[in-house]
Amino acid sequence: MDTTITLQPLHHRGQESIALQYKNNAELNRLVRMLPKAKWSQSNRCWYVPLGEASYQQIVQALKGKAALDTTALKDYLEALEKFVERLKLKAYSPSTIKTYRNEFLQLLQLLKHKPVQELKPDDLRRYMLYAMEQEGIKENTAHSRLNALKFYFEQVLGRGKFFWEIPRPKRPILLPKLLNETEIARLFNALANKKHKALLFTAYSGGLRVSEVVNLKLTDIDSQRMQLLIREAKGKKDRYVNLSPVLLDILRSYIKEQKPRPKNICLNQDKREQHIQREQCSSYSARQSIKPASEKK
Repeated sequence: MDTTITLQPLHHRGQESIALQYKNNAELNRLVRMLPKAKWSQSNRCWYVPLGEASYQQIVQALKGKAALDTTALKDYLEALEKFVERLKLKAYSPSTIKTYRNEFLQLLQLLKHKPVQELKPDDLRRYMLYAMEQEGIKENTAHSRLNALKFYFEQVLGRGKFFWEIPRPKRPILLPKLLNETEIARLFNALANKKHKALLFTAYSGGLRVSEVVNLKLTDIDSQRMQLLIREAKGKKDRYVNLSPVLLDILRSYIKEQKPRPKNICLNQDKREQHIQREQCSSYSARQSIKPASEKK
């Protein structure tokens, strides 16, 4: 077999893929085109398939005896990514942080192609961050997330010395929050007829809570004696208290009073039309979707 096909990681149209790189060959083109879900990328000038064990095995079977497969780049990519995510999980990072760090680390792996990531030096990473900011146009917050992800890999996964102090961090912009006046607030809440949606939105706005914190709020976390809300394992897995306003307390009491049976969590779905998820906690996504119409009408 004189022909070699190089399998490389490819991030294309928001999806992780396997790129098949080889010199133009009519027979190989025919075989590759027949692979399930195989597509041609005009911008990358190559065929690609979804990243996964099934796709890899299909490539091996289809090209057996027809071409040699160079999987070095793909294996290095998968090994680095697997060790990175594994270490994050062992350190008990939150799913959202793991997702963010994985995505940021992925940007570097996709750019490297044949060069193993573990061979990079501080100067390489400094040049990469300059490239990301000037060429990719990433903003300050994204730059911080990417630096944090790379710092975690080189220091926590590879056990390298703390050399990231050599790479300067961009200054974050300090922006004032956008505040609503009384008329806008009234219009916002009047746009919601559903009491549960109104309770969710008012809890988030009154307490300054993240959506994920609202959906995890239990009734036992509401202290009407001290007029406080206990927010458990918030960002950084830290508990904190926030003030409970009398108006919010009345809204929550009105909402909970109508729920049969009494829920343990303010975001439990008690809609009789949705009995199959009656006792399941609603997700952050569904909570956002439920209050989205109000923000559009305000």
